[in-house]
Amino acid sequence: MRSPPIARRPANAALLATRTHSLYKGRFLDTLLQFANLVLHIDKFLGVFIHQYGAWVYAVLFLIVFCETGLVVLPFLPGDSLLFIGGAFCAAGEMNVGFLIVLLLAAAVSGNTVNYMIGRAIGPRVFNTHIPFLERFLDRSALQKTHDFYEKHGGKTIVLARFIPVVRTFAPFVAGASQMTASRFQLFNILGALLWVLLLVLLGYFFGNIPFIRQYLNVIVLVGIGAAVVPVLLGALWKMTRKSAAKTTDSR
Repeated sequence: MRSPPIARRPANAALLATRTHSLYKGRFLDTLLQFANLVLHIDKFLGVFIHQYGAWVYAVLFLIVFCETGLVVLPFLPGDSLLFIGGAFCAAGEMNVGFLIVLLLAAAVSGNTVNYMIGRAIGPRVFNTHIPFLERFLDRSALQKTHDFYEKHGGKTIVLARFIPVVRTFAPFVAGASQMTASRFQLFNILGALLWVLLLVLLGYFFGNIPFIRQYLNVIVLVGIGAAVVPVLLGALWKMTRKSAAKTTDSR
């Protein structure tokens, strides 16, 4: 009677383990890259995200808005379009609009606050010296443009920057580096967050299914801001001109 065959171990167990590890590592990296792509383009895949992760979508939206406004090295995260699309999905019954607005307000205010504190702590060093680690991630030209914008418009920069991609990421940092007082910063911070979140979420809620508005969202928002801000600037310019003319007349 023949004995049953004895199961042989793999000839090279270490090689098999290495291949298995590489396989799982490759799958993990693929999953991680897919997730990163989903997050970076969540404004396009929000519906998929809602169906896959359910209520966790609220936490992801909070983190994206918080990181975009709170971390000066992440200006590339979606902002305006994310709020707009979120409002559209609320209108479709996929999310709660009241809860989403409160959540995004908290993310926008807290993110800007963290960014402001970072600016107060390291801002002067960033402007005056080159830090190798930050140079890899920091868009120095965008930072300088924001600084110039802040020098021109002061505290209003915190409000206006909410509606300008990239600039909104650097504005709180510049305000902190310029040593704006915390109370004054928070006034502009909260006002800007209210205008930004309410306008874009409600715009998406009521008009999110109109293709033209979806396609030209950023242009529409900037035109709206211009329509509100330009008259104020013209009024201030007119007053300055009249004062200058009055001084010239008095000197004569």
